[in-house]
Amino acid sequence: MAYLTLFLTAFAAATLLPAYSEVLLGTLITQGYSWWWLWFWATLGNTLGSVVNGVIGRQVDRFKHKRWFPVSEMQLHKARNRFNRYGQWSLLMGWLPLGGDALTLVGGIMRVPWLNFVILVGIGKGARYAFVLWLVAEASGASSPSP
Repeated sequence: MAYLTLFLTAFAAATLLPAYSEVLLGTLITQGYSWWWLWFWATLGNTLGSVVNGVIGRQVDRFKHKRWFPVSEMQLHKARNRFNRYGQWSLLMGWLPLGGDALTLVGGIMRVPWLNFVILVGIGKGARYAFVLWLVAEASGASSPSP
């Protein structure tokens, strides 16, 4: 059940919902859960949550002219220009606490091919969770990774 909770929390954290999976991840590692499975479920959930952002981003052009749409045409233009500076490689930074969700949304707007999107976002998210696991383990004195 702990792994499912971590997956769902990591999924929500990658969307525009306010959720923080690192706290749960840190708690679970100090309770002796498998590092491998913690990393796997957190990375999978967070990556799939970013895919939701990508799907939403792909729908932006359908709604950008609606009065209720929260982003102006100028803001969309600026976001596209910023994204184009580094292209799809920007998605490696989708793990950032501030701006990472927006990057994955813009990746959807820019219609980055899904395979590239998932691989690049997954690498970034996986690296972040590996670092968080290592950091918490070092700080707490948790035992070494177990399968």
